[in-house]
Amino acid sequence: MGTGTTQNLDRDFLILLHDVARLLRTRFDQHARTHGMTRAQWVILARLSRQPGLSQNELAAICEVEPITVGRLIDRLEARALVERRADPKDRRVRRLHLLPAAQPYLEEINEYKEAMTAEISEDIDAHTQDVLVDTLLNIKSKLTAEGPSYPKLQMAGE
Repeated sequence: MGTGTTQNLDRDFLILLHDVARLLRTRFDQHARTHGMTRAQWVILARLSRQPGLSQNELAAICEVEPITVGRLIDRLEARALVERRADPKDRRVRRLHLLPAAQPYLEEINEYKEAMTAEISEDIDAHTQDVLVDTLLNIKSKLTAEGPSYPKLQMAGE
């Protein structure tokens, strides 16, 4: 690869977007580990703080992981007395997930770290540019979550 190709890759929109997301996940993973947790556990705590009473299956769909994976994560959080499973009053086969009071300090840490990370990465970006960036990312997210892929060959290939 020549220098021109490397420079083109450094400015490739999709590669750059993927790299930034990966770096953010890595930083959150590292910080969560300093608190004896994983980023996945933090995601579950944060999600349950916003949407208490989700089932494991609903949480798995939101987190885009298998229900068994969420089950194991919940087992660990339950063992730490951060989350509890409660019977669903309408369907006794379903267990609803609820945070326990011991989760509050972790939620505060998650929010503080998220705010610190936001301040760090947006320090030199003016408010208008941040608004445009957020609007652009929301637009991309909307397109990616729309019904079906827009490339028929990918759809046929099951991509």
